[in-house]
Amino acid sequence: MITNFFIPELNNHDVQELWFQQDGATCHTARATIDLLKDTFGDRLISRFGPVNWPPRFGDLTPLDYFLWGYVKSLVYEDKAQTLDHLEDNIRRVIADIRPQMLEKVIENWTSRLDYIRTSRGSPMP
Repeated sequence: MITNFFIPELNNHDVQELWFQQDGATCHTARATIDLLKDTFGDRLISRFGPVNWPPRFGDLTPLDYFLWGYVKSLVYEDKAQTLDHLEDNIRRVIADIRPQMLEKVIENWTSRLDYIRTSRGSPMP
C-alpha cells in the first residue's frame, strides 16, 4: 500500500514540510517500512525506530484520531441507519457538513497539545 498508493500520491503534492506519524504496530515498524518512510520523510518521521521516536504507551496525537472519528461517528449514528446505503449517506452528509472553521480550531488545539507534550514530558517530539 505504501509503495503502490501512498508514495505515488505524495508525489502529486508539495510535501517538503510534511511530517509523518506512524504508530508502534509491529508491521508498521518493520525495517523495510521504516527505511522507505525515512527515504520519503527524512527526519520528519515519528515512529518507533524512526528519527523521532514514538513516545511509549502514548495515544495517537493526530486530529483524526483524537477528534474527527469520534465526532463523525457520534453524528452518523444519531440517525439509526437501517441499510448500508442509508449509513453511507449519513457518513457523506456528516463529512460534507464539517466547516473549515471547525477544522482550523481542531488544528489549533492539536498544535497546543504538541507544545504541551514537548514542554511537560521532555518528549523527543519536534
